[in-house]
Amino acid sequence: MSAEPLAAALSPLQALFDNGVLWWGLAACGSAQLSKLLIELVLHRRWNPRVLVETGGMPSSHSALLTGTAAALGWRLGFADPLFALAATMCFVVLYDASGVRRAAGLTAARVNSLPIAVDAAAPDPSSGTEPPPPIPLTPLKENLGHTRLEVLVGALMGPAVALPGLVLVGSPLHLAQQWGLLASLG
Repeated sequence: MSAEPLAAALSPLQALFDNGVLWWGLAACGSAQLSKLLIELVLHRRWNPRVLVETGGMPSSHSALLTGTAAALGWRLGFADPLFALAATMCFVVLYDASGVRRAAGLTAARVNSLPIAVDAAAPDPSSGTEPPPPIPLTPLKENLGHTRLEVLVGALMGPAVALPGLVLVGSPLHLAQQWGLLASLG
């Protein structure tokens, strides 16, 4: 059965689970996030599950997500397809943003955090004779927002390394469920 009639025979939920490009892109992102936990264990010798939901760090999961999805899309539709061109363009934007703008914002946050712990709410008026209000404590800004170029590069290489073998060798979650006999085969 060709792809179009099969896609028409699937319910929207089945079609979603048949989208191997999406799922393997997400798997690349998840692999990058999980590897952050392993890196934290090996390099810093501590169990820190917060790295699973934090931005920044090695490798860039956003880079893995976009490059894995783009590579899988190119593999599935062809690298000359306009949708692959759109996905590749989005990759360049995300990779540039992660190592440029977001990293600069994190470095700025680090400099702001190095300023005094509190600031005065208002400058006291010496002629008023009243006591100035107490200082307002500042909450530290999040500093780990972006990535180094190496973190982006590793994430960008990790994406296709996870997504392409998964797409080619395993297929979609729907295909896998059918192979395992969890769902009746369509067609």
